[in-house]
Formats: sequence, structure tokens, C-alpha cells
Amino acid sequence: MLRRRFFLPSIAAAALLLAATTGGVLSGGLGATAVAATNGTLAATAGCGKAPTLASGTRTIQSSGQSRTYNLRIPDGYDRNRPYRLIFGFHWLNGSANNVTSAGYYGLQPLSNNSTIFVAPQGLNAGWANTNGRDLTLFDDISRQIENDLCVDTTQRFALGWSYGGAMSYAVACARPTVIRAVTVISGANLSGCNGGTQPVAYFGIHGIYDSVLNISQGRQLRDTFVRNNGCTAQSPREPSRGSLTHITTAYSGCRAGYPVQWAAFDGDHTPSPVDGSGSPNDSRTWTSAEIWRFFSQFESTTPPTTPPPTDPPPTTPPPTGEPGTCAATYRTINTWPGGFQAEVTVANNSTAPLNGWTVGLTLASGQAISSLWSGTNTGTTGSVTVKNAAYNGTVGPSASTTFGFTATGNGATAPSNVTCTSP
Repeated sequence: MLRRRFFLPSIAAAALLLAATTGGVLSGGLGATAVAATNGTLAATAGCGKAPTLASGTRTIQSSGQSRTYNLRIPDGYDRNRPYRLIFGFHWLNGSANNVTSAGYYGLQPLSNNSTIFVAPQGLNAGWANTNGRDLTLFDDISRQIENDLCVDTTQRFALGWSYGGAMSYAVACARPTVIRAVTVISGANLSGCNGGTQPVAYFGIHGIYDSVLNISQGRQLRDTFVRNNGCTAQSPREPSRGSLTHITTAYSGCRAGYPVQWAAFDGDHTPSPVDGSGSPNDSRTWTSAEIWRFFSQFESTTPPTTPPPTDPPPTTPPPTGEPGTCAATYRTINTWPGGFQAEVTVANNSTAPLNGWTVGLTLASGQAISSLWSGTNTGTTGSVTVKNAAYNGTVGPSASTTFGFTATGNGATAPSNVTCTSP
């Protein structure tokens, strides 16, 4: 797996120059034939129902009078009648589309279970200066080419990137708010411009507390743009202390329905792959991939697929457990891949009074071990594990529910046993 932190000296040198010269602006966009409102009805793209001519690999496209390239990853078993999620992964300074591809599109492709079309564009001069809006035009042109040939869910377009790639993702959120559903900006700053930046877009920012290339204050500024746009309640999220080797994820309250803002600060420097409990970044052990995938995958299509659901039987899940009238916990497997899986646990309040804190217990099968967990705090990673609520999801109203999720190593075919839920 590519160790992306090797590019830091080049990034540090260029960040000082780019901080003074942000990208240009561009009006317009994809055009009426390709755009559907972010929270509107799914519009079938022109590629739905067609035998595709595009294939996975490196593609060439003419954009703003220049020959540009991008990498395309089409899901295995592609169904031309099924609308797919579309994710753009932007590379870092002096990185490349090939780097993003080889790193599994920031670790999301292994989690996607063939539900997503992935794109990694190549920046000019290995960056995203977005001069005169040329990189926004590239985003538009690639989107149009893909959607004219492949079946895309127009309510499920996303973008993410690290460093300069994060800056480009922020520029897309600012300029294409009715096209992009959500973005994740990892260790980013306003380097590629912000044409517009007044409309809501679901936003997830991730930043190291002692980032020596792009100070965390720059990441907070990007985040706060969408705290305002999304109508969230202003706050100062908790951030970990130096030397704690942990991260803290905060979901803002008060945001407009469908436009959440999430912020994760970690005890570390300028890296896309921090690891809790370690000062050494690692692409295969980082918690960021699972949290980003959870953030993106919470947005469901507003229209059901055009093809019937698969005839495979649904996965077997234990029935909800817990005392009647208190809380109940229900486990389900989200995705599996060789050597690992992703799972989600729903905590439901079946009583008429709010829950003020909850604790879930479960016993993992032999060979299973939790590698990352979000929206809760776990004690133990193998065998008998307990998970307590996070600070922001401990209160659960009557007939309401909340969730936590985790990724784990091992075979996900066997569900945990002894799933329980208690509330003080």
C-alpha cells in the first residue's frame, strides 16, 4: 500500500505559495441535462440501460482545450439498469491518479461492495490550482462523460481528497452544491478557490491537531463555511490532546435535515491515514476510511433501483435484545471482504422515556477483532466487547434509535453472540 506521507516535503514547499494564490472562478456547471438537485428525485442518467463503452482503467478526455486523464473503476458485475453511487477521489500535491487508485480510493473501494463507480482525476502539474476554474470544468466534463455512458444515481455523487485533493473537494462543494451530495476534506485548506460557497452541502472535515503543512485552523475555516451554510449550531468541538494518539469525531447538532456536518480531529501531523494508538500512519490500519464510508453511505437514494432486488436471502441477524421498555441492540453486517468486514449496531429506545446513556455488549466470534469503531467507545477488541455511547448520541428519545459502527478483521459470516443493551 502506498505510503502517502513521503510527499510531505513537496507539499510544504508549495503550500506557502498556494496560500497566497487561490484558484480562479467559473460560472456554469454540468448543465441542465446532467444535473439533479442534491435532495431531489433521482434522475436516470443517459447511460442507464445502455451497454457501456467505458471500461475500468485510464481514460483521456478533452477539457478546457487540453488533454486530461482520469482513472475509472467500474464495479464488478456492473448492471446497466442499476443507478450507482459516484465518488471522485482527488490526489495530493505531487501525487497522482494512480496513487489514489492503488490506495483503494482512500480505502473506500474495498468497503463499497461493488456499489460505487470510482473516479481519480489527474491534476495539471500534479496539483489542483484550478486556474480560471479549469479543474472544476474537468470535474464537470468527466461527470458528463461517465453519466452519458454509465448508470449513475444523481443523488449519490461524492468527492474527497487529502491536502491539495481536500482543497479541490472543498472547491467542488462550494461551486457545485446542487450536484455533489457530500464531501470529505482531509487536512485541507482553501487552495483551489471557493466559487460560491453559500449553499448547503453535507461536509466531513478531518485534520491533525499539529499539522505542520496546513495548520488545523485552515481546516476549521473550511468546516465553518458549511456549519453556517447547513444551519448547524455553532460550537467548538472537542479535540484530542498532544500525545494522546487518539481522534475525536463530533457530529454537529441543529443542522438542516440531510445536511450534516462532522469534524474529526486527530493527534497527528499532515497525513491521510492516522492510526489510533500509534504515531506511524498506516493506510491499512487507519480509522479514516471506515468513518468516511459511514458518512457517505448514510445518504440513501431518493428513488429505489430500477431493477428488482436480488433474490439472495438477506443475511441472518440476531433479533433485537434488551429489557422490554428500555433499550434494544440489533447487529447487522454491512460489507465483507477477504480478511475483514464492516458492521453496524442499532440501539433502539422502546420505552416512553428518553435514554440517558447506553451500553451494548457483544461477543465476537473466534478470529474476529475490531480495528476501528465510530459513534461509541469500546472496551476490548476481541471476545467479549462492550461499547458505550459517544458524547453526542447518549440521549435517545422514546421510539427513537441511534447507531454505532465498526470494521474488524476476520470472517464476517458469523454474527456476534450475546448482543445486549443496558441503560442507566
